[in-house]
Amino acid sequence: MTLRRFSTIGVALVAASVALAGCGQAPGSDGADGPQSDACVRMVTNSGGLEDRSFNQSSWEGLQEAEREYGVEAEALVSTGETDLAPNVRQAVDSGCELIVTVGWELAEATLDQAEANPDLAFSIVDEVVEAENVKPVVFDTAQASFLAGYLAAGVSKTGVVATFGGGNQPPVTLFMDGFVDGVARYNEVHGTAVRALGWNKDTQDGSFTGDFEDINKGKVLTEGFIAQGADVILPVAGQVGEGAAAAAIEHGAASVIWVDSDGFETLPAEFRPVLLTSVLKNTQQAMVEIVGDVVDGEFTNEPYVGTLENGGVEIAPYHDLESLVTPGLQGEIDGLRQAIIAGELVIDSPSAP
Repeated sequence: MTLRRFSTIGVALVAASVALAGCGQAPGSDGADGPQSDACVRMVTNSGGLEDRSFNQSSWEGLQEAEREYGVEAEALVSTGETDLAPNVRQAVDSGCELIVTVGWELAEATLDQAEANPDLAFSIVDEVVEAENVKPVVFDTAQASFLAGYLAAGVSKTGVVATFGGGNQPPVTLFMDGFVDGVARYNEVHGTAVRALGWNKDTQDGSFTGDFEDINKGKVLTEGFIAQGADVILPVAGQVGEGAAAAAIEHGAASVIWVDSDGFETLPAEFRPVLLTSVLKNTQQAMVEIVGDVVDGEFTNEPYVGTLENGGVEIAPYHDLESLVTPGLQGEIDGLRQAIIAGELVIDSPSAP
């Protein structure tokens, strides 16, 4: 199994033909309203659960949108722990559905095992790369968007100190962190400043990690340490653990937070809104709709979906309640950097890039 390199060979699957059958009609598709399809899709969550305010949730939202657009039937199998992962993927395969979606690196091995055993089924794995002729990885070049977030953080910082931390030292996590510290460095280069980024060293690929993605208190304690060192903008890349960063920012009243994956202003509890500067977005919903459409149309391939600024797969969210912190000049610089990245004039590199 290869988890970072991927093939760009577009191998069409026999099973992903126009004549999809065997899964039943999507709820509400009675022939009178909207599209119809006999196709179905099963999604297996990782241990974060369906409402993780991250990939499980956004992937499921995308599949629900695909239900409405294509009339397919979608169901989610929720994993509550490591022992659920492989059995849930087997159960998804046994459903007879044409498309199996798995979420996250925890499901890589189970996805590969079932894909090799069921070569006529289409599989897609979110935020991880598995090499197989019938598996389509869905990955995101988040370094591009987090570069903008890092530039933003340096531009709004009053203390000249910002910080980031991760849940684990894994490529999908450190990709954010690479982009973030590079964005800070670019701001310093442009403005002749010396804003420091705590929590990550891109050269050594090492930094601050909580060791999991669920223990909110760990995120709170780590963020309190950063605030004590003067950090006033924090980027947690740690799933639910990031809520601890927001809690610390609220409690100390001395920092703002940049969320990841989804727009934290919309997905996190409203109590955190006063400290949410922006979010580094991954548009998983768009990817899910596209992949379901490819299966329905008989055009599914294993060519990876790579979200970028250019295709809208990654972006930074609106500033919402903290918009006043961003001057027109700073916004103009960020807009210019975005266009330079899209045009290929500015390349954001990372050893974890997809």
